[in-house]
Amino acid sequence: MGNEERAGYIKRLEAFVEEHRDRLEELLRAYGPGSRPASHGRYALVGQPETLVILGAAGGRRSWRPVFLDDLEFAWGPRIRLSRRAAGNEQRGRAG
Repeated sequence: MGNEERAGYIKRLEAFVEEHRDRLEELLRAYGPGSRPASHGRYALVGQPETLVILGAAGGRRSWRPVFLDDLEFAWGPRIRLSRRAAGNEQRGRAG
């Protein structure tokens, strides 16, 4: 994120939250902590503050997903990449 982007980031995030407040509240009620899906261990990120950043960055686009996830995976380190690749190979071996 460049300096220009960084300068207006908080205002853009606040605008996103205001614009989508009703939808965000609905998301928290339906999938956040205490919801039925959450009680089964699903949607754990929904109740986390970083979800606002992720949803704000997504802005309705789907192309961000692989980039964000790949960047996070890369930053975390090679273990996760290798374990995911091994799991994928293992699953392909079972299917064939």
